[in-house]
Amino acid sequence: MLDALLGKRRGEFQLDVAFQAEPGTTTVLVGESGAGKTSVLRLVAGLDRLDRGHVTVGAQQYADAGRNLHRPAWERDIGYVPQDYALFPHLSVFDNVAFGPRASGMPRHRITSAVTEALTLVGIPDLARRRPHELSGGQQQRAALARALALQPAVLLLDEPLSSLDLQTRRALRVELRALLVRLPCLTLYVTHNPVEALVLSDQIVVLDEGRVAQAGTREELLRYPRTPFVAELVGTNLFVGRPVTTDGPEPTIRTPEGLVEISEVAGPGAAYLTVSPREITLSLRPPDGSAQNVFAGNVVEMVPEPPGGERVRVVLNSRPTLVAEVTREAISALSLADGAWVYAAFKATGVHRYA
Repeated sequence: MLDALLGKRRGEFQLDVAFQAEPGTTTVLVGESGAGKTSVLRLVAGLDRLDRGHVTVGAQQYADAGRNLHRPAWERDIGYVPQDYALFPHLSVFDNVAFGPRASGMPRHRITSAVTEALTLVGIPDLARRRPHELSGGQQQRAALARALALQPAVLLLDEPLSSLDLQTRRALRVELRALLVRLPCLTLYVTHNPVEALVLSDQIVVLDEGRVAQAGTREELLRYPRTPFVAELVGTNLFVGRPVTTDGPEPTIRTPEGLVEISEVAGPGAAYLTVSPREITLSLRPPDGSAQNVFAGNVVEMVPEPPGGERVRVVLNSRPTLVAEVTREAISALSLADGAWVYAAFKATGVHRYA
């Protein structure tokens, strides 16, 4: 098991992150640029020193700032695939993958089998004699992954491995990569800013926001129970946080910083988290006259067609809180919606999912 408690300061940026990960699982670190994702990998790999905290893998203590312990990267049982793959251009794919085993002193008779096994695992045994410039982007990614796996590391670190690929290649490799990761005995830390990759590839998701863990859990936990606006935006839903209030109205009500939200179920005591699916929100140019109990208003700040054909459109409003509605393309046309338009967003109490 990896036990990481990571504290690091770089200028004004402060990283304070803690998480654990089990062998045979994939933990995805997701967040915006500058959230601290690559910093976490560098600290786990031993490329940077901790200011505070520790890194432990199984019985191996790799770093402990309190004891001034720092084992360098080459003494850690870790495979690392950086964003640019860092393949040696003058070496063949075989020699790139063999670099780690040779540097570690692996007996010569075992190197060929270790390299062949790694190349077969990632699906490119027939490319062993090519140079990196003769490979496609996807093939380079596989070669870099094979090099990281050749020594059968306890921990595999992947830093945005699909980010430089075109969309079609990225989709294909995402499926292949998931199939590979579930077969690996090592634990994998995978960095991405892409929510789809996080949801597809993860056993555990650690959401980083400005150097801290905003939320951690399985994909199901994050999808159903987001705890911060950042996580809600990441998984594509709307979030309110508040407390129950007693009112004279017929519906239970939650008081939030943005106003009152009526819900359909009995409101118990304590803090309440409320999510509303974008598909539960209807938009209108005038205050709605129907049965919707919850109405907010704001300007349209973004309209994004949903794949594959754009039949539905995600509309973002600068209301309080920022709301996202998902409506049909026909509704957009009927309302003549455009950036900057003032609209009303309404949803029923039955469309609110409440949890503590």
